[in-house]
Amino acid sequence: MANLGSLERAIMDVLWDAGKAMRVRELLVRLNEERELAYTTVQTVAERLVKKGLLERTPYRNAFRYAAVKSRDEHVADLMLEALSASPDRLPVLARFAQGVEEEDALALMEELSRRQRRSTT
Repeated sequence: MANLGSLERAIMDVLWDAGKAMRVRELLVRLNEERELAYTTVQTVAERLVKKGLLERTPYRNAFRYAAVKSRDEHVADLMLEALSASPDRLPVLARFAQGVEEEDALALMEELSRRQRRSTT
C-alpha cells in the first residue's frame, strides 16, 4: 500500500468524512472549496485510487459512485503494519515507536494489547 499524493489524500478524506459513496461531481464540489480542480482531474485520480484498491466504483445512473474500501482507521493501521513489516528486526522499531508516542496514546495501546492478551487466554 503506497503513500497517497495530496489530491489522492484529499479525495480519500472527503469520502471518509462523508461516510458514503459519492459521484465525481459531488467530490468536485467538496474539493473545490479548497482549490479549483477540473472534473476530469478528480475523475482520473479517483480511477487511480480504484486501481490501487483504495476505492470501489459502482454504477449509478449515467455515472459512477466512489466509496472507500476501508475506513480511515483501517487504512492508517495498514500503513503502520506495512512499515513495521519492512524491518527485518521489528523490536528496535517497536521500541522507537513506544518512545515517541504520546503518553495518552501509549496508555491506550497498552490497554488494547492487554485486552488482546485476555481474549487469547480465554
